[in-house]
Amino acid sequence: MSEGVILLSRIVLLSIGCALLNTALAATSDIRLSNNQINLQSISTKVGYTETNSTGVLDTEDGPVSGFAVSLSSMRNGWIKSEYLYADYDYSKGRTRYIGAYINGGGGYGSVVSTSGAVLSNYSFRYGKGLTLNNSTMLTPFAEFGHHYWDRGVNYGEIYTHYYYGLGGLLQYSPSQSFVLSLNGLMGNTQNSYIKVMGGGGGDYGFAGPLGNSPVARVGLSADFRVDDNIYAKLSVERTRFSYGKSAVYYTGTGYFLEPDSSTSYTIVKFGLGHTF
Repeated sequence: MSEGVILLSRIVLLSIGCALLNTALAATSDIRLSNNQINLQSISTKVGYTETNSTGVLDTEDGPVSGFAVSLSSMRNGWIKSEYLYADYDYSKGRTRYIGAYINGGGGYGSVVSTSGAVLSNYSFRYGKGLTLNNSTMLTPFAEFGHHYWDRGVNYGEIYTHYYYGLGGLLQYSPSQSFVLSLNGLMGNTQNSYIKVMGGGGGDYGFAGPLGNSPVARVGLSADFRVDDNIYAKLSVERTRFSYGKSAVYYTGTGYFLEPDSSTSYTIVKFGLGHTF
């Protein structure tokens, strides 16, 4: 994470501390206000990726990738009372550390240590209903649908994609008129997981095909601090985990290859500003 993002995070945490000293009475109206917001954030995604087979670890990738995120949320009386809508998109580009082996398998895990390019992008949509638990707390169950894309720069290039769906909940607490703390969680499943492996020289034309799907889980914590009538500073941390099952065996023109089993985790830190409406 860059020094600028770390500094901004510290400023937000200090602001949160000040907000907790605010003795003004909070209300669910403050939560609803923070949920009617368009937000632009800086994002840092720590990648954790591991490929395995029956013999053990084949290769790993890890490290932070930076980018931006935009989101739009709404909580109003629409088709239902306290109808909750949320949509977001993020894009990141950078390099991760690769530990693995030569493409022909020689040397085994750890024989190659390098870096590889990474492009990540995601979008998601939520729909739910806000429930008032008391004068400062709300619980919002929701359904979510989304898509994940990873352009992995190993070998000649590999692109992983999947959709996902799931059910989750958003628990929000407002200790003061200027501060909203949110905890969210999701349990779901990936769908249409797919890989495209680019070909190289010597008649290698690569391969493409489906991967095995898996459960997907996410937990996140965020804080919204109102710095002006309609302006919020927002800091959030999320962790997501899922897996890909191995592919079928494909002939690439130079031999037979498959994509092995893998597991992925993302730890995502976001910081930015939002405008309420």
